[in-house]
Amino acid sequence: MEHPVLARLVEALRPVRGLAAIVLGGSRARGTAGPASDYDIGLYYEPDAPLDVAALQAAIAPLVDDPSSTVTRIGDWGPWINGGGWLTLSGVEVDLIYRDLGRVREVIAEARQGRFSMNYQPGHPHGFCSTIWMGEVATCQPLLDPSGRIAELKGETSPFPEALRDALIARFGWEVGFAIENAELAARRAEQLHVAGCAYRSLSCVAQVLFALNSRYLINEKGALTEAAAYPLTVAGLASTQAGIWRDIGNADHASALRRLHGVSDALRALVERAGKKE
Repeated sequence: MEHPVLARLVEALRPVRGLAAIVLGGSRARGTAGPASDYDIGLYYEPDAPLDVAALQAAIAPLVDDPSSTVTRIGDWGPWINGGGWLTLSGVEVDLIYRDLGRVREVIAEARQGRFSMNYQPGHPHGFCSTIWMGEVATCQPLLDPSGRIAELKGETSPFPEALRDALIARFGWEVGFAIENAELAARRAEQLHVAGCAYRSLSCVAQVLFALNSRYLINEKGALTEAAAYPLTVAGLASTQAGIWRDIGNADHASALRRLHGVSDALRALVERAGKKE
């Protein structure tokens, strides 16, 4: 267990009714955290025995730095971020996130067949892809898993399903170019906000394709393109190109930004074709 605070937290939460498993997630679990990264803690529960939120609140009360800290009810943060709490424990920032095991199982079963959904969720401008839940299971570090639920689900996530890989590449590969086409329409009217939004959408879809090509789960759109730029299968010069795109848009040089975006799109398409021929 990485930090002493986590050990205290797990012991405090262990008796909470309805808590089926506790995991360390996010960048701390994946080994990509920086010094300022917080700790993402997933709290998994079964749908027929939901988390006792009142008991959870009582359990965290002696640990939090701010006595007014609270956890939410299940569902308060929407259908894809089930709820949780933003806490500080002994100076350490800890995010609790609820996860319904029943829905997670359904998402994993669908994803293994190449089916997924893209959903609106505050805090996720690219959208919340249902496969995030699968990726969370794949990359998390179980801190408490008495019945082996997380261990069992992990077995469903590896190797990366071929059907899911193909579906992600097809869906988001198409959208890379479609978003650029929409940016071109907005550029004719000098609608900088829409150009920027379409550029973000296109580059986020590039990240989705690169993660899938490399059989990686995209869990957080923040930093995803930078991470993808370092993968074995990637677009050459991607990091510097995306920086140039944002400079161009900031300077209202939409024509230059669009040229760069088209270059990324063309290179990605060629990369996908080469990868397909090698298989």
